[in-house]
Amino acid sequence: MPQRRIVLLGIGHTNAHVIHQWQRNPLPNCELVCISKFPAATYSGMLPGTLGLQFSENEMQIDLAALCARSGASLVIADTIGSDLETPALLFADHKPISFDALSIGVGSMPAGWECHNHVDSFIPTKPMQTFIARLDQQFHRLAGRSEIPLKLAVVGGGVASVEIALCLDQQLSKHAHHGEFSISIFTGNQSVAHGLQRRSIRRIERILQSRNISITAGNNVTEVAEDSLVAGDNLRHRADVVVWATGASAPPLLGKLNLQTDDRGFIATTSTLQSLSDPRVFAVGDSGTIVESPSPKAGVYAVRQCPILWHNLRALLGGTSMKTFKPQSDFLKLINTGDGKALLEYGFITTHARWCWKLKTWIDKRFVTAYQVDRDIHS
Repeated sequence: MPQRRIVLLGIGHTNAHVIHQWQRNPLPNCELVCISKFPAATYSGMLPGTLGLQFSENEMQIDLAALCARSGASLVIADTIGSDLETPALLFADHKPISFDALSIGVGSMPAGWECHNHVDSFIPTKPMQTFIARLDQQFHRLAGRSEIPLKLAVVGGGVASVEIALCLDQQLSKHAHHGEFSISIFTGNQSVAHGLQRRSIRRIERILQSRNISITAGNNVTEVAEDSLVAGDNLRHRADVVVWATGASAPPLLGKLNLQTDDRGFIATTSTLQSLSDPRVFAVGDSGTIVESPSPKAGVYAVRQCPILWHNLRALLGGTSMKTFKPQSDFLKLINTGDGKALLEYGFITTHARWCWKLKTWIDKRFVTAYQVDRDIHS
């Protein structure tokens, strides 16, 4: 029987699960090839805590070479530039084409509007996450030696991720005396921060931000970023030495080069089985795909919930058995790291801010990521 090939493009939450499962139950006469631009995957749930010096960078990273070696998969570090769906194969700028019998795309997303300001040194988009902390540190180093001038940081976006980043950056800068005086401001086009949470949770977050002297400029999108300032919709120029761009999800340019149908935002359009509307051999998971009949927010929790569905459906595709459908839940537990050894928990009508919430969040995050860092099982 000829050898078949499953290719994973991007090793986010969902595709990483396939690699892990491959170690225990590989398909016969089939090889698994994993493609990434980076040698490590970064777990987004621990990024704010790493900024706040609660974790080391190693704790939030997955060594892809080690993960693939344990699982018997091949790892290719390459820059994907397109696809040939007739062959079918993926095309690369720096590698020969790689053919596939099944392909799962999980390259994540980019913060909306990043391409408009990417030429500015002070502009630091949060993605790609693998290089975010290094790029942020590089900007801090550029500003070193001018401690007599208070450092001004702007976090643009206003969602939950922006709140976590602002609060955890506040902790980092407070602990590093060599940064001198600093201030942090959040800019959001919405009427409040943490858009999407219950109103009582938003009020609690606003009080926490106020207690830490983190200001909020709401209802004004940022229209311009310069080396030492930004302009919001109020047409006022605000001084900003560092602009952390943490806006909502937009489709990375690669998704538009794969010859697959996309939704109106540029994400790959899929069925409820996570298969592309253009080609049933192709799956799109996590932020990369949109289930057209039941779209859900671009959030890591949905990528994690898709893990067992993708694993089953890849095997079903090659084995000719029935597919499973993914049904996104309408609500889920939210845990927001406030950087001070506490987290804000929202679930249904419950909102609380306490140290035990941070311990719960840390337990959940570490349980997830360490399953891919060491040789142990993860539940399907």
